[in-house]
Amino acid sequence: MLTTEQEKWVAHLRDDDQITIKPYDPTAPAKFEAVKKRLQSALGGNLKIEHRGATSLGISGQDEVDVYVPVIPEQFDDLLSSLVKILGEPRSLYPLERARFVTNESGKHIDVFLVNKASPDWINACSFEKYLRENPKTLDAYRKLKEGCDGLSTREYYRRKIEFINSINIKIQSR
Repeated sequence: MLTTEQEKWVAHLRDDDQITIKPYDPTAPAKFEAVKKRLQSALGGNLKIEHRGATSLGISGQDEVDVYVPVIPEQFDDLLSSLVKILGEPRSLYPLERARFVTNESGKHIDVFLVNKASPDWINACSFEKYLRENPKTLDAYRKLKEGCDGLSTREYYRRKIEFINSINIKIQSR
């Protein structure tokens, strides 16, 4: 089940395309490290930059590396401006919540997300990934879900993925 906000977000996604799911790419961690180094060199070595998503979990996915820069709300706009200078305009922007930039490293698609670390979405995402790392059977179920979505539309892929994530976050919150 999706929240009203999630339904609204999913509704804006394409329904006339197909998602391609690829096996885990063992070169992803090195590509993440190269992007992390590039960003820290430009923005400061103390900036927290995290590898998230399927490649950080070692499972199949959309053949991209997800890079996250979690910041406090007061830093969001300044860092957004700095990232624009480095990566160009964001592909999507939800003010004071999240901005998504696209770059590449050695031919690999890289999504760089600036996120408000106080955001409930970020907090839930962190809880979800922690749960997956601690529960191999659930991680395997998530991998199978993603692989089973190969060929679905972007909209249907994210609907199924969010439903799975929500079901796990409900388990986490009920503990």
